[in-house]
Order: sequence, then C-alpha cells, then structure tokens
Amino acid sequence: MTLVATDSSTSTLTQSEARVADQTQKFVLTLSCGERAGIVQAVTTFLFERGFNIDEHQQFDDGLRQTLHLRTAFSGSADHTPERLQEEFRSIADRFDMKFSFYDQTKQRVLVMVSKFGHCLNDLLFRWRGGSLGGDIALIVSNHETHRAMAEAAGLPFIYLPVTPETKSDAERRLLELVDEHDIDLVVLARYMQVLSDDLCRSLEGRAINIHHSFLPGFKGARPYHQAYDRGVKLVGATAHYVTAELDEGPIIEQEVIRVDHSYGPTALSTVGRDAEALALSRAVRWHCEHRVLLDQTSTVVFR
Repeated sequence: MTLVATDSSTSTLTQSEARVADQTQKFVLTLSCGERAGIVQAVTTFLFERGFNIDEHQQFDDGLRQTLHLRTAFSGSADHTPERLQEEFRSIADRFDMKFSFYDQTKQRVLVMVSKFGHCLNDLLFRWRGGSLGGDIALIVSNHETHRAMAEAAGLPFIYLPVTPETKSDAERRLLELVDEHDIDLVVLARYMQVLSDDLCRSLEGRAINIHHSFLPGFKGARPYHQAYDRGVKLVGATAHYVTAELDEGPIIEQEVIRVDHSYGPTALSTVGRDAEALALSRAVRWHCEHRVLLDQTSTVVFR
C-alpha cells in the first residue's frame, strides 16, 4: 500500500483564505468637487485607516472647469455599509465641498422599456443572462404586446402599458408606481418610441438612459436611416444619453460608430445602425450600473 502525505497546514490556509474572502465586501466611492490640494490624500487616508484595500482608482482633473472627478473601488471588512461610510466621510466631504456617494456590491435593478423594435432589448437580455450587463433586469414595460414572448422566455414580468394622448398621464403615473414597487434604480429606453413628459423626465433625472439612432442632434424624428441615405452618410452612429426634459439633448454617456459607403441603402443602413444602437446602449447601461458615470453639468465623465 502506498501512503500519500498531505500538508494539513496548506489545507488549513486555503480554508482560512476562503473564509476571509467570504467576509470581504467590495465598495465604490465616486466624488466630484473643485480642484484643491490634498483631496486624494484625504480619500486614501480615510480608506487606509479603516483597513481597506484599493482595488481600482481613476480620477480626472478638468483644468477647464477647475474640477476633480474620482472613482475608487476598494474592499475590506463586511462590517461596513455604504450608509456608515457615508456618515464617517461627511466631515472630509464638507471640508472639500464634495458631491459624493458610496456603493456596495448590490446590483442595480433595471426596468427596460421597449416598443416594436426589439434588437436593443434582445441584446440587453443576452448580456444580462451572461452576467455582463452590470445590473439585474427586473421587468419589461411596453406600449405594445410585440415582445411579451421574449420577456417571458427570459422569465421576466412583462407589463403592457398602452399610451394614447388621452391616457398618457395615467400611463406615466403607473410607470412611476412600477419603479417604486420593484425598487428600480435605472430605467432604460431600449427604442421606446414615446416622448416622455417633462414631469416624468424630471422624476427620473439621472436614472433613465435613452438610445438615439445617430450622433446627436443629427437625423431626428421619423425615418432616420432614410434621412441618412439621402445625405450620403459615410458613418452610421448611435448615442446613449441620460433622459432630460430637452428631447434628445441629455448628457451623453456613449457613442458608437460604424463606417458605411454609397452602396448602403436605407435597409442596410438600418441593419448596421441597429448594431451600433445595441452596442452603445449596453455599454452605457453597464457603466452606469458599475458607477462609472459621473454627471458634470450637461456632460459626463466616464471611467471605463
């Protein structure tokens, strides 16, 4: 009989490391403030004193606006919570007049709105099922029944919410109720072809993303790819932006471009354009859910 020796210390170490890993919590800090000396030192000292390890740090010093934007991902004791960190950090934030937030690993809950075009919805569902979307899709809302089967195949609630000029205010009120009922963090307009009221846009400020079928503000309105064909475009693009009361004028998060030529008719341009829309929207959703997008007046800072 052959006896195989085992190193019990190695086994114990592995189990110990596993227990430590289970007790480790990951957090993200984002902040914006005016440029001043000592900001980064204050942040890193705050984290060091609490035993945190910095996993990722990105910052942008905007010399034109004299502002600093920062995103720091860090990990450490699970005894801490975003609320506790928020309170303990407040004195530093007051000193530098910071706008700041702490987040934990809790995934953002996403409500997707769609009309008849399903390519963006399908792409979001694919990435969500594969674990690369960054957030959790909680339900799908539509003013058409077209994509009920797609939603149900993914195991998601599908809410049919028809909109007419007479029922628009009631439909928007119901949408806000759904946002509250399902603890929604982000509303995604995945080719939802209804103009939201100013009141709804203000209610969802900073937590609603739309996809537009061009580089804004080009080719607004109906038949955008026919407009593009008539102008002989050489690039097809898409823009993901935050929703504001100013139609298609919100802060831009991401843009995607694909080169085309004179041989592309409206149908081919539409096909290529849908690819650009899906890519730009999915990136914007992921970056938002990972707290990589910081609003800066009418623009954004995106830490990829």
